[in-house]
Amino acid sequence: MARTKEFDPEAALQAALELFWRRGYEATSMADLVEHLGIGRASIYATFGNKHELYLKALERYQERLPDLVGELSQPGPVLPAVRALVRRYADEAAAESLRLNGCFITNTAAELAPHDPAAARQVERNWDQLETVLHSGLVRARAQGELPGSRDPLTLARMLLVLLQGLKVVGKASPDPARVRDAAEQALALLD
Repeated sequence: MARTKEFDPEAALQAALELFWRRGYEATSMADLVEHLGIGRASIYATFGNKHELYLKALERYQERLPDLVGELSQPGPVLPAVRALVRRYADEAAAESLRLNGCFITNTAAELAPHDPAAARQVERNWDQLETVLHSGLVRARAQGELPGSRDPLTLARMLLVLLQGLKVVGKASPDPARVRDAAEQALALLD
């Protein structure tokens, strides 16, 4: 007779996500996970695989929680107000002390693991590709609607905004000065005029 799980895998995955997000991959040991999740090492391995596999599952879970940017940028009407709101939201999140401590899990993964971990790099790239595609599509529509001058290239603007958004998260995590990220965001938004 198969044993039933004596823990909620979804709650355990959420707890792992929070621990990895706060501490990073390397600074989180299996002993830390056992203690934080409140389940045995064997149960972690049986349910999620090794620490690396658990980290990647936690990263996937984090990505599922990200806002529906497609919905935000594909509403009827002008697009640029939604793009501006998105950039300002990222800046506000980066500047908020409560969010500043952890930073962005995607950005943290890009800095810590992506240079030497192909699986983590693929997840980061997938996230960035999705964000770039959403921004690009929105900016193409903005140019077609006359919100952007015809001389502006939606793809290069989308890439600039992607890099800006990720940079806001990095600088916001390390800097106690909220004006630094907010000023940078506003300067970048001036390029959309």
